[in-house]
Amino acid sequence: MSSTVLNSSGVGGSAFTPAQLGPLLLPNRFIRAGTGESMADKDGRIRPGYAVLHENLARGGVGLAFTGHIFCHPRGRYGELQAGLHDDDAIPQFRAVTDAVHRRDGRIVAQIAHAGSQSMIAGNDPLAPSAVDNVMTGRKVRAARIDEIEDVIDAFAQAARRAVEAGFDGIHLHGANGYLISQFRSPLTNRREDEWGGSRQRRDRLAVEIIRAIRGQLPPGRSFTMKVGVADLVDEPGGLSVTDAVEGIRAFVDAGLDGVEISSNLMSDYVSASIRPYVAVTRRRALADILVHRLHKSPEPEAYFLDFADAVRARVDTKVILVGGIRRLDTVDRLIAGGRADFVSMARPFIREPDLVNRLATGAQTSPACVSCNICLMHDEHHPLQCWRIPRMNLLRHARYRFTGGFGTKGSGRKPSAAEL
Repeated sequence: MSSTVLNSSGVGGSAFTPAQLGPLLLPNRFIRAGTGESMADKDGRIRPGYAVLHENLARGGVGLAFTGHIFCHPRGRYGELQAGLHDDDAIPQFRAVTDAVHRRDGRIVAQIAHAGSQSMIAGNDPLAPSAVDNVMTGRKVRAARIDEIEDVIDAFAQAARRAVEAGFDGIHLHGANGYLISQFRSPLTNRREDEWGGSRQRRDRLAVEIIRAIRGQLPPGRSFTMKVGVADLVDEPGGLSVTDAVEGIRAFVDAGLDGVEISSNLMSDYVSASIRPYVAVTRRRALADILVHRLHKSPEPEAYFLDFADAVRARVDTKVILVGGIRRLDTVDRLIAGGRADFVSMARPFIREPDLVNRLATGAQTSPACVSCNICLMHDEHHPLQCWRIPRMNLLRHARYRFTGGFGTKGSGRKPSAAEL
C-alpha cells in the first residue's frame, strides 16, 4: 500500500463544519475511533470507568464516539476484559453510559463485533468460515455449520436491538481487522463452496445478511456505519483485493449502511497493518517526550489508509470515514475540503487527550500530544485504557510490568501460540 501525498493547499476550518452521518447531525468532523476499553469483568459487564471515559470524550468536543468492540455472542469474544451486549442484562449498564454522554450533548454509537477465530479466550470454540488456522495466532478452528452462521446473524441483530434499548445513537458494525466478517470476506480464510463462499458475492453474503438484520432493528434517527476492510494486509498472496473489497462495499451500502470507516481486512499483525507507530512525530517532538528509540527512525506518514479511501470514494456513493494516523489539523482540513473524506476518526490521540477537539477548536494546539508509541495498546486486555506517557511515573509502571513478564501472551501487543488457545 503506497503512501499518498496530500495536496499542500486547503481551506482552514473544514474540520469544524457540521455534517450529516445518516440521520445524525454531527457538530464537527472528528470521530473517536473504536478503541478497546478493557473495562469489563469476566461476564462482559462494564466497569464504572467506562462511562467516565465516554463522558469525558463528549465533554471534550468529539463529534461522535464509536465504542470499543463489543461482542455480540460469547463465542465471538475477543478478550477477557472486553464488554458484551450478548444478553439483555447488559442493557442497564450501557444505558448509564449513553445517559452520561447525552448529558454532555454528545453522541455515541455501539461498535458491535464478533472476533471469529481471532478470539483470544482460552478454551473458546470460535466460529470460522473454514478450517483455516488464524493468520495472526495460528489458532486451529473448524468450519462453521450453516445453522451456526444463521445464529451469528441473529446474534448481531439482537445486540443491535439491545444497543437501541440502551440509548445508543446508532450501530457501528465491525467488519475489519481480521474479525469474523473479515474472515468470511477473504478467499484465504473462506474456502467454502456453498452459499457462504466460493465467489466474491457469496463470501460477502454474511456481511450483507448481518447488515440487513441490524437495519431491521434500527428505528428512525439511528445511524448505521461499518468499519470495513479494503484489502488483506498479509504475506500470503491471493487475499482480498481492493477491487473485490470495493464491490463488496457497494453491496453493503445498498443493504442499508449510512457510511463506512476505512481499514484493513485480514492482518498478519496489528502494528504494521493498523496501528503504525510514531505517526508524524519529529525528532524534536520525540526528544521532548523521552521517545529515545524514535530518534533513530523516520516518522510514519499521516493518513496511511488514504489510498483505500480514494478507491472507495471513486466507486461507492456513501459517507467515508478515514482512520489511520491522522494527526495535524491542517491535514484534516485538506481531507475534508478536498472531498477525500467526510469525517476523520482517531483512536490513540483521544486516549491521551479526550479534550483534543476543544483544544484544536480554540487554537490552543494544532496537533495531538500523542506520539503513537503504542504502549497504550500493549496494555490492551491487561489494564483499563489509558495513556502510559502521562504522568511520567506511568512509564516506570509500564517498564516494571513489561520486564517482570506481566504481558505474557495476552492483548494486542503479544501473539499467543496456538497451543495456549
